[in-house]
Amino acid sequence: MLKTVNLHKKYNEYSALKSLNLEVGKGEIFALLGQNGAGKSTTINILLGLMKATSGDAYINGISVSEHPQEIKQHLAYIPETVLLYPNLTGIENLDFFSKIAGFNYTKSELSELLLRTGLQELAHEKDLGGYSKGMRQKVGIAIALAKDAKVLLLDEPTSGLDPIATADFTEIVRQLGQEGRTILMATHDIFNAVSVATNIGIMKQGELVQHLPSKSFTAEEVQDLYLKTI
Repeated sequence: MLKTVNLHKKYNEYSALKSLNLEVGKGEIFALLGQNGAGKSTTINILLGLMKATSGDAYINGISVSEHPQEIKQHLAYIPETVLLYPNLTGIENLDFFSKIAGFNYTKSELSELLLRTGLQELAHEKDLGGYSKGMRQKVGIAIALAKDAKVLLLDEPTSGLDPIATADFTEIVRQLGQEGRTILMATHDIFNAVSVATNIGIMKQGELVQHLPSKSFTAEEVQDLYLKTI
């Protein structure tokens, strides 16, 4: 569902990505670990079609990102560290607006059901987003991904700034999305959350994928030790 082939990104003499080869299958949750500047966000930006690779290519559901940057958007959803929504609109109004932009027209009850699937309590649906916590905004972002039936989700530092309860809620939602067959690539610094939710973990360093680990074979402490030794 998601693949990069010899992906390289260079800024003048600086290489942000060096021949990155990555595959994430249907229903897999792949967590990318790495320090700032390791190439995680560059990878996501190229997959989104927001940035052109210097060489190599990326594919979403078999479609070339470089050749069909608009078509791949039908299969993708992006949830950044801070979900950018309209604070003066309610949760359900935001979901309705972004769903219509994607070409979908849902009834109010259908929109409410999508929000409930993410764990957003019904009392919050009609409240302005300006009063939402970060975790609540993320749930609206996930509901938007569900509304457009995105097959691939790209998450950038999704648990940064969340309290333990919100982190646990988010982890459970991501796990359910994987069980539904959605493909998830998650860039994160949160090693313990990565081990908890991911099926595979990759460690990036200076633009290269230097470790590829099946998460169930390692404890969080073992991954942390390997991460510290790697970077």
